[in-house]
Amino acid sequence: MCSCKVCGAMKALVALILLVQLPIHKAAPAAPPAPLGCDDPESEAAAEVAVSYINGHSHHGYKFALNRIENIRTVPQGPNNDIIFLELDLLETKCHILDPTPLANCTIRSLAEHAVEGDCDVKLQKLAGKFSVLASKCHSHADSSEDVQRLCPDCPLLESLNNTEVLATVTAALSGHNSRTTGAHLRLLEIGRATIQYAPAHIVSVEFAVGATNCSAAAAQDNVAACQLLPDDQSDYGFCKATRVIQPSQDLSVDCQLYGHQPGVTYFQPGQGTSAGLVPSVVQGFTNHNLRLSHNNPVASESSSSEFPSSALSAKSVAKRAVAEVAQHDKVPRPVGFVPPPPPCPGKIRYFDI
Repeated sequence: MCSCKVCGAMKALVALILLVQLPIHKAAPAAPPAPLGCDDPESEAAAEVAVSYINGHSHHGYKFALNRIENIRTVPQGPNNDIIFLELDLLETKCHILDPTPLANCTIRSLAEHAVEGDCDVKLQKLAGKFSVLASKCHSHADSSEDVQRLCPDCPLLESLNNTEVLATVTAALSGHNSRTTGAHLRLLEIGRATIQYAPAHIVSVEFAVGATNCSAAAAQDNVAACQLLPDDQSDYGFCKATRVIQPSQDLSVDCQLYGHQPGVTYFQPGQGTSAGLVPSVVQGFTNHNLRLSHNNPVASESSSSEFPSSALSAKSVAKRAVAEVAQHDKVPRPVGFVPPPPPCPGKIRYFDI
């Protein structure tokens, strides 16, 4: 009798232990998802939203296109809610920010044309499958003169936007256009870029953005000071390219195109502190408009947090590339025919490296 009671008690105890352990196994957390690679479709979709935001919120200069995703980091916030940090390499296109041409149809400026690179950190949120940009921090710089001359010894180099020959060429070109046109009198908005070639001829080439005023060309000849840019609901912006030959003979050619009114598109007017109505890049003597002037939010990168590695915007991340090279060329014995997978980051270069 006692032995049967003991057996029954033991069975009940074993059953209780099993019941207690069962929920523990059910509550085991699922494995976290694999981190995104820089060339994954979701990473590229986030980068596309980021580039569109950067171009849409740039006040001066040209549109930029994605060249490479340098790094991506996802920080889960909850169900269907992630914070994403991106490091992007961009290249300047030939489309001014006021140009309505879709980015996909804008031509990348080649190395021989003295290319300009942009480096951006962007913070996004992905909520219910939709990306939105929370902050951006950028810097842009022209390729070195040495690199351009090594590739193309006779190619002209970018010149400071406040160079006296550049300013004189813009003034002469705009005056020449306004004296011949039968349309609206145009006013200078900003100089986009300029190059000077000294041999075999002395040639100054400039690009500049313009805006139509409320004066006809004829009316402007009588009182140009009264001519004002059209209001936002009527604005008509455009772009001019001009070339002035100084030596061996003098010649000036200019071509201006107005884009027509674009609802919702406005031009950010320079502050009162700039001289002669020129934007800060021109006043300070830079060769290109720096994205930093429009995108300088430190929240875009978590350089002080372990969530996102620190990176200097003025230089490439040498350490990341070294790690990638080691991953691709390690010395661990592999089966015959084994091809190591590419590193998750940095991603592919779409155009060229600077």
